[in-house]
Amino acid sequence: MPSFAVEVPHPLDQQAAMSKLTGLMGALQTKYKDVASDIQGAWTDNILNFSLKVMGFTVSGKVTVQDKLAKVEGQLPLAAAMFRGRIEESIKSELQKELAS
Repeated sequence: MPSFAVEVPHPLDQQAAMSKLTGLMGALQTKYKDVASDIQGAWTDNILNFSLKVMGFTVSGKVTVQDKLAKVEGQLPLAAAMFRGRIEESIKSELQKELAS
């Protein structure tokens, strides 16, 4: 399976960033209801494990939240590999908006 990775610098400490990301899964479900489904996420310490279906493809991964940095790593189905750049840009954009001070 192809992988993807995105790093997003932010101005927050770890706890503040985690607080901002807590409601992200619900917000994404509302915002992308026409193209995404089965959006799920669960926290373990400072790591948000997530999965969702986008246009029939399952995307899964984790967001590791640190002071001043969030890292997203995940797996894509082979059929979605050609959309990797677009997926990474979308993730980066959403995280930048969510983690802005």
